[in-house]
Amino acid sequence: MSAPTTPLPTYKAKDFASDQDVRWCPGCGDYAVLATVRKTLPKLNHRKEDYVFVSGIGCAARFPYYVDTYGLHSIHGRALSVATGVKLANPALEVCVVCGDGDLLSIGGNHTIHTLRRNVDITILLLNNKIYGLTKGQYSPTSEFGKVTKSTPMGSLDFPLNPLAIAIGAGCTFVARTIDIDSPHLGAVYQRGMEHTGTAFIEVYQNCNIFNHQAWFYASQKETRADSTILVEHGKPLIFGKDRDKGIRRRGGRFEVVQLGNGVSEDDLVVHDETDRGHAFTLSQMCHPEFPEPLGVLHADPERPTYDRLVHDQMAQAIEQKGRGSLHDLLHDAETWEVS
Repeated sequence: MSAPTTPLPTYKAKDFASDQDVRWCPGCGDYAVLATVRKTLPKLNHRKEDYVFVSGIGCAARFPYYVDTYGLHSIHGRALSVATGVKLANPALEVCVVCGDGDLLSIGGNHTIHTLRRNVDITILLLNNKIYGLTKGQYSPTSEFGKVTKSTPMGSLDFPLNPLAIAIGAGCTFVARTIDIDSPHLGAVYQRGMEHTGTAFIEVYQNCNIFNHQAWFYASQKETRADSTILVEHGKPLIFGKDRDKGIRRRGGRFEVVQLGNGVSEDDLVVHDETDRGHAFTLSQMCHPEFPEPLGVLHADPERPTYDRLVHDQMAQAIEQKGRGSLHDLLHDAETWEVS
């Protein structure tokens, strides 16, 4: 007879709200992300105690305090290392990392690249506001060239990193982009990322209305969004525009924007294939104002084995071949000596 199983509780968004006062600047995009995450978690069919939220340092790092799950507020740039350790210690846990662009792409950039290439089964939310908000407005790795800030009064001379291109280039198996003001889209992308087996990297365009207001104005406003962004969906042609009369065509190995009509039809347009890494990388290079910027899942590869599974398989193989071993024997084998 099989052991009885306890049915999962029926959760609502309020069940994932902690008793902590949410303290971000009024109007911060983090509020929208937090609300959407709380709404999405009940749809994932896991118990509250199965979730672990991990953060580093920055405004986004307060996230674990505001979600009624397990959480770790770690150190600057090391959130992904901590999250990897959590997942390796208990692969059954659902681990989500929430960090800003400075944390993940500056001091934590090295950890980000290696987590992505290893394919650790965690979800990463990059809240990208193109500024250091917590330390009051210095330029970040994603700030545009020429950005005038407190740390670059004459304009930044750095060219910005492209988070999606880095993720795709590092071999990440799930790469997506969304925006804080579109809760349905953010929720759908986040749910897919959490359900993905492997590293899910989700860039969220997030507004810092105090130190970098309107950084994503073209992508968030009703009047401009339709012409400056493009929703990518697997198996569908790349069409955009307020009247859905524009598209992306490939010519000579390059993408170009075309107007539908006058001999140009949907059949001429690029069809989105999220399984094609090369196609996804080309999408990641599309930047406003020359191109509409892609929103949605750029790349998904569910077949590649995860790092945590490979580690535990290797451990099981070692135990099968050599036994469990002894800590005493390890500490007193032929490779040790006494110093007197």
